[in-house]
Amino acid sequence: MKVTPTYYQDDTVVLLLAGGVGSRLNVLVQTRAKPAVPFGGLYRIIDFSLSNVMNSGLNQVGVLTQYKPLSLMRHIGTGEAWDFTGRSRGVKILPPRTGASDSDWYKGTADAVRQNIDFLQAHPSRQVVILSGDHIYRMDLGAMIEFHRRKKADVTVAMMVVPRDQIHQFGTGITDEEGRVVEWEEKPQNPRTNLASMGIYVFDTEYLLEALSHNRLEVDFGMHIIPRAIERDDVFAYPFEEYWRDVGTIQALWEANMDIIRPGSGISPQDWGVRSNPESDKRIADRCPARFGAACQVSGSAISAGCRIDGEVINSVLSPGVVVAAGASVRDSILFPDCVVEGDAVVDLAILDKRVRVGKGAVVGSGQEHLLANHLYPKHLYTGITLVGKEAMVGAGSGLGRNCILQPGGLLAPGQTVNSGETV
Repeated sequence: MKVTPTYYQDDTVVLLLAGGVGSRLNVLVQTRAKPAVPFGGLYRIIDFSLSNVMNSGLNQVGVLTQYKPLSLMRHIGTGEAWDFTGRSRGVKILPPRTGASDSDWYKGTADAVRQNIDFLQAHPSRQVVILSGDHIYRMDLGAMIEFHRRKKADVTVAMMVVPRDQIHQFGTGITDEEGRVVEWEEKPQNPRTNLASMGIYVFDTEYLLEALSHNRLEVDFGMHIIPRAIERDDVFAYPFEEYWRDVGTIQALWEANMDIIRPGSGISPQDWGVRSNPESDKRIADRCPARFGAACQVSGSAISAGCRIDGEVINSVLSPGVVVAAGASVRDSILFPDCVVEGDAVVDLAILDKRVRVGKGAVVGSGQEHLLANHLYPKHLYTGITLVGKEAMVGAGSGLGRNCILQPGGLLAPGQTVNSGETV
């Protein structure tokens, strides 16, 4: 990434929104916030946004947390992993100001920022950059700030073209020949454009503070703040054409992981300068190199440090400490740290959370992929992916079908069979 001159770095503050529930990730977010979900073997989702801030030369970051924030807070720590330490640099965790009831929690993206105006006041700035912590992408934020200033915009929204069949998931904008946003629709069912908001904004600080003071019932940027700004003031679309993916669904998370091992996909965390914080989990830090047995077969996969591979691994992403025993096969799957696949077991088109154990001869992901979606969560699992929750055990000789869920800590008894679409 070519970073623009850093004349903006001392008068720009970043607010990183990382408090969403992320319920569509199902069992993967039962014990962690969505931005803390492991990704690509070595990373967590939030690492991409934090690294973009770091690589853009920005100095002051507030991370707004809410839902199950402990693992996320441990991961960020002091911010040292991203160089956010020193007299002029820092990252601060900003939890909701919870009172006696849930009504004190953040009611939306704009409300989250409104509740942290004191952070903005404590860090005087010319602009505020607002990011989401659950996207996989690389962006020079300095170039966007420069665009914002050149256009003399009140608000700038990063936008990109997305397929028409996906546009209903986003805020959409219609622009004029100068790039000014003249109309806005939030998650339209019958879209008139394919230009989607990425949930990345640059505000003039004074403008943002005034907008948030206008009406406390306006709690969301996409639903309230941006549409009103378009009616009254200068809102511009910053065009973005590189790799970007919102990994808020199981299917999107799986596809983004597969993109890492797919040539020409456009994603390369190492080349992008993405950093993580392995010291936040001592069980992952300081792993020995991966070991490959003489009879193992590995193709098209990403294998992390500390793995021991004696079986077959095809088109899969393995996090640190994964063991694939002799005779076992892992295909088209994502395995989080310290999973064990015992001899002659099969893991096919599945996502296994941390410390899952698949017993000898067991099968995770069996049957035809076109079978019915998960009965309880048909919008979460419908393409054949099976989910196994954290520290669950799949007993020897047992079987999990397609689009199944095994809950965290669950036990599938030896020899037990679970049909496709079921949750146990």
